[in-house]
Amino acid sequence: MAKRDFYEILGVARGASAEELKKAYRAKAKELHPDRNTTDPNAEAQFKEVNEAYDVLKDADKKAAYDRYGHAAFDGGMGGGPAGARRGYGGQGDFASAFSDVFEDLFGDFMGGRGGGGGNRSRAQRGSDLRYNLRVSLEEAFKGAQKTINVPASVACESCKGTGAEGGAEPVTCPTCSGMGKVRAQQGFFTVERTCPTCNGMGQIVKNPCKACGGAGRVEKERALSVNIPAGVETGTRIRLAGEGEAGMRGGPSGDLYIFIEVKEHAIFQRDGINLYCRVPVSMPTAAMGGEVEVPTIDGGMSRVKVPAGSQTGKQMRLRAKGMPALRGGPAGDMLIELAVETPVNLTARQKDLLREFEKLSEENNPEGSSFFSKVKSFWDGMKN
Repeated sequence: MAKRDFYEILGVARGASAEELKKAYRAKAKELHPDRNTTDPNAEAQFKEVNEAYDVLKDADKKAAYDRYGHAAFDGGMGGGPAGARRGYGGQGDFASAFSDVFEDLFGDFMGGRGGGGGNRSRAQRGSDLRYNLRVSLEEAFKGAQKTINVPASVACESCKGTGAEGGAEPVTCPTCSGMGKVRAQQGFFTVERTCPTCNGMGQIVKNPCKACGGAGRVEKERALSVNIPAGVETGTRIRLAGEGEAGMRGGPSGDLYIFIEVKEHAIFQRDGINLYCRVPVSMPTAAMGGEVEVPTIDGGMSRVKVPAGSQTGKQMRLRAKGMPALRGGPAGDMLIELAVETPVNLTARQKDLLREFEKLSEENNPEGSSFFSKVKSFWDGMKN
């Protein structure tokens, strides 16, 4: 079956310009794309036909050969056509290039491709996000605080207003990639796409670079920032400061600064979420007879806690709402007090005599000891039997 004329396939006259060819191709490709014609069995073949026609006519050398020799210019036995044109022609010969064109032309408007705004997209690049680790005390985490931090980062160059050009002049479109930021090279049956070596993917070049920033549009500088630490933060809390990261390239938007909070360990309190724990020592007489102890609270105050008679080490008592505030609202946590009964040390002779006397009089007042030794006796009896 004879091949159809490429100009007829695209629906243009033979003298059509490159822009007219591209416009006709895009219209045909959108119309015949298989994803839009799932019920038409001929759509895929017609789509490949349109792609094949445009792949030849968009190339100046291939187009010249086709205009002179027609389809015969690319036949294996025809010597008149250029070798490069013969190699690149055919339904499978330049499929990678053709597919790339179809993808970018069909979806470029949605993906930020070359459908009219490639140069602008490549020129401005968003700055990188930054991370800052900030340590705060437990008291600051309880009350909240205002902290000043010094952040070394890239900021927009004042001399060129971030453009990278001397005097703030606008960069010009890169002549190598025409503003795309990438170039293509034919390698056998494949088309390889790589970053433009002239503009390094920016799509634009600066003819007269700014002396202050070397054409980058930004300089390194340490900034002092005020950070609001909300009450209730804990280790791992992340605070985002929009636009306080690295400055963008060539006028692009700045990145963000993320502050990661670490709450330092406290000498008195241990934290578990919104609850606080405090280990409080009590004397042996107080634990035995009962009494009161004063315990500190995280807000800087003191609370009197009643110790029940006969309290043992490890006994816990709860102070409601004396813990940490909830970061995102809600009731505050509690403070849990754990008693630690102290054993006296460095006893005088008189104290030792009194304790010996007390021990003789309190043989029946040690329920835990009595229970333990009763179990030991049963264990030994069992071993003997």
